[in-house]
Amino acid sequence: MDVKSSTAAAATEEPQDALDPETRLTLYRTMFECRQLEKRAHDLFMQNLIKGTSHLALGQEAVAAGFGAAMRKGDYTFCTYRGHNHTYVRGVSMTSILGELMGNSAGLMRGKGGSMHLTSIEHGVMGSYAIIGAHLPIAAGAAWSAQYRGTDQVAVCFFGDGTTNIGAFHEALNFAVVWKLPVVFVCENNLYMEYTSIYDVTAVKHPAADRASAYGLEPILIDGNDIDIVYRTAEDALERARRGDGPSLIEAVTYRHGGHSRADPGKYRPDDEVKEWLARDPVPTYRERLVGLGIDEAALERIEAETMAMIDEATEVARNSPPPDVDIAHIDVWADGGAAWRN
Repeated sequence: MDVKSSTAAAATEEPQDALDPETRLTLYRTMFECRQLEKRAHDLFMQNLIKGTSHLALGQEAVAAGFGAAMRKGDYTFCTYRGHNHTYVRGVSMTSILGELMGNSAGLMRGKGGSMHLTSIEHGVMGSYAIIGAHLPIAAGAAWSAQYRGTDQVAVCFFGDGTTNIGAFHEALNFAVVWKLPVVFVCENNLYMEYTSIYDVTAVKHPAADRASAYGLEPILIDGNDIDIVYRTAEDALERARRGDGPSLIEAVTYRHGGHSRADPGKYRPDDEVKEWLARDPVPTYRERLVGLGIDEAALERIEAETMAMIDEATEVARNSPPPDVDIAHIDVWADGGAAWRN
């Protein structure tokens, strides 16, 4: 798919060797770790060790990894139920994520949140939201708080293409522009909502970018499978927000390798389309690019080996963690930590 960027032109038109090798290796490491985390989550689900359902981001790792590398400690992340990687790149451990998915006490939320509700205030992860579009106004509110307090924090809000047809999308964008809030809205357009192509139900070709001008924003449409472009675009948008120039709306075109959730085989997608996008897998594509740029392949192999050792260790710790104590069922329910009804 032909994608380009207007506001982020400098980011996307720089030569590929503009980033230094250390940054490139960091980007590859993060993206490879995200890939292995999602693959392990899939494996554990198939072993019936992860209950309920899960929504994997296999194939979309470049978006989370690119933004994670560009964000600062103190920035806010708001994501959807497809948020394992967005949580991980902010510094949350693999052990606590896998433990949470398995509902064990080693989990990030001691097993009470599960796959769809990862949250870590300590790391700036302000929640994974299962209600489509619900987090966009909340992200705007967090940005308003940062603006009011005079900090340089930025709220980054990730959402899918289907969210662009939700009222909260338009409401949040409108007020973010009116108040020049330090917020970056990132549409991860993987071409499908749940089982329906976004193009079958949307009047414009690019569901986020083509609507930007209605709110006085410049369209930013990028290849969400190219982590170099994602990283540079993220840096530009974050810097714009920090200097008080207001929000950005970025549409990153990507593709999920599987169905919407583990209950979905994804058979509604044309075989040729799937084949084309699998050939553009961001992880091996970037690896090939780095080798072509002269980066030692042994360094990449070392990253891969270290990642596999880390994911294996995290899996064992999370798997062997005991279930949460039943006594915690009635704590962390309200802001004061108790379960008493408040009106």
